[in-house]
Amino acid sequence: MIVVIVGPTGVGKTKLSIELAKRMNAEIINADSMQVYKELNIATAKVRKTEMDNIPHHLIDFVDINTLYTVCDYQKDCRKEIQEISLQKKNIIIVGGTGLYIKAALYDYKFAKEKEKYDFSQFTNTELLALIKEKVPNSNIHVNNRPRLERKLSQIYNNTVNTNEGNKPLYDFMIVGLSTNRDLLYKRIDDRVDKMVCDGLIEEAYDFYQRNIHSKAIKTCIGYKELYQYFDGTITKDEAIALIKKNSRHYAKRQYTFFNNQLSVHWFNVNYDDFNQTINEVYEFVNKEE
Repeated sequence: MIVVIVGPTGVGKTKLSIELAKRMNAEIINADSMQVYKELNIATAKVRKTEMDNIPHHLIDFVDINTLYTVCDYQKDCRKEIQEISLQKKNIIIVGGTGLYIKAALYDYKFAKEKEKYDFSQFTNTELLALIKEKVPNSNIHVNNRPRLERKLSQIYNNTVNTNEGNKPLYDFMIVGLSTNRDLLYKRIDDRVDKMVCDGLIEEAYDFYQRNIHSKAIKTCIGYKELYQYFDGTITKDEAIALIKKNSRHYAKRQYTFFNNQLSVHWFNVNYDDFNQTINEVYEFVNKEE
């Protein structure tokens, strides 16, 4: 059995995955694009060894911080892990907030190869999105994500895009999602950022900065990229922390959008006063659907 646990950042996915794994004789596969990297610990809220409760975790903390690890890499690695764990007759829990990783691994998701480079500099983001929607009306690329807009349009012009790509499941699995009301989620995110700072986030980021690490992982990960601005002297420490909170909240909104539009998710509202109740509800649902 494969159970996928999704949800926005800070909602409680890690805790649920470990508790379910203990009940289901399962191993856990990480599906967070930042937690694959070594050393990126605090900002990614990476699960600690002491928190794993002897549950095997896969595809976590194994990629060098300077290495470019792609969705294609994850697709191959995750499918390999699924095969190996299945051979052990054990259940699998895939947990994380990177929806594209999950879709690429579990569905018939193919990567298009661009044949020709195009110059879209004369177009605004809105114009690029309009051109895409002429060919792919259901495209959900955000208008502010220019790299994805240009990449998608290049694929269309090269006739390498499949408008139905990634819609055919390759495995039997169910997807459960954790959710809560927006105000509570945003407060949890803000509180978690404050705890990260207390746990040494600034010191961890400054170590990378002093080592002159400017890899894509650092430039992408919320928590490090904002603090680099502080270290560069372009913003204050308080502004950097406020920006981390803001970007985390925006990321949570994008996660919800992807999960609701791209995946079939059975949502559970988290009871933070009694998290065991939420665990029991999800466990009962999984057993019923098996």
